[in-house]
Amino acid sequence: MSSILKRRDGFQGEKLINIPEKVWKDALKKNPAPFQIYIPQIGYFPKAEFHYRERRKGCEDNILIYCIKGKGHYIIDNTRFEVVANQFILLPATDKYMRYWADHDDPWTIYWVHYTGAIIHELNKSLNINIFKGPVQIPFNVKAIEIWEGIYQCLEMGYSIDNLCNTSFCLYHLLASFIYSEKHILTENGGQKDIITESIINMKSNLDKKLTVEDMAGLLNLSSSHFSNVFRKNTGMPPIDYFINLKMQRACQLLYANESRIKAIAMQLGYDDPYYFSRIFKKYMGSSPGKYKLLSKKLI
Repeated sequence: MSSILKRRDGFQGEKLINIPEKVWKDALKKNPAPFQIYIPQIGYFPKAEFHYRERRKGCEDNILIYCIKGKGHYIIDNTRFEVVANQFILLPATDKYMRYWADHDDPWTIYWVHYTGAIIHELNKSLNINIFKGPVQIPFNVKAIEIWEGIYQCLEMGYSIDNLCNTSFCLYHLLASFIYSEKHILTENGGQKDIITESIINMKSNLDKKLTVEDMAGLLNLSSSHFSNVFRKNTGMPPIDYFINLKMQRACQLLYANESRIKAIAMQLGYDDPYYFSRIFKKYMGSSPGKYKLLSKKLI
């Protein structure tokens, strides 16, 4: 690739904000708590012909790139990937060699954000963000673009602490719209709910009953084993535990909101034995229903 054709930025219609390092140093010194992760750079490059960036020693920031049109490529630690429309890449902070560029014949249009902070490596580890994950295909992410525009417009209004705090909080929402895209994006079938969402709605509609895994799976015409595996993979817990959590969440609301006796609340949630209900409540919530009722009144 000829050096004449390499461009970091300068594309017609581009948007680009690079927040001075001193701004963030001052903000972190005055009030570090809201800025566990924050945005030093943000940009939008439309049809970024000849876009090219090489980072021989990697980058201290995480880099999120969302391609909405065209095609691009990147190399990280000698592994090459191709990025096409409606894919995003999330490159973690690393000291490994990286290079990314727009396709020569069909250059990409990208929204991108650099973000970093004191917890960046712990965050990457907890979310399993690594350099070899590769591009992720998602439906067109309207929500992410709306959030991105909000962040950009806020930063355009200046670097006050309020503006910086707002953008850092919005950053979490932006990341969630990609990492947990299925919870934010309506699919082409008109937003038809997946089996996990349907199952949770069914649970919430039957908090007064004693549902079994077989009951839950039957409502979705699935085998119990398949349903349990899918549910646990997507929520991190077995379906019965999730159902009990929903019951206990509702119990907290009832204990806080009215003067009903604990026995009556237990009956509303499908527990014939109030003593058994109290044991389950304490196991999940850390205190007895009676103690929770007393403590909740002090939180107003």
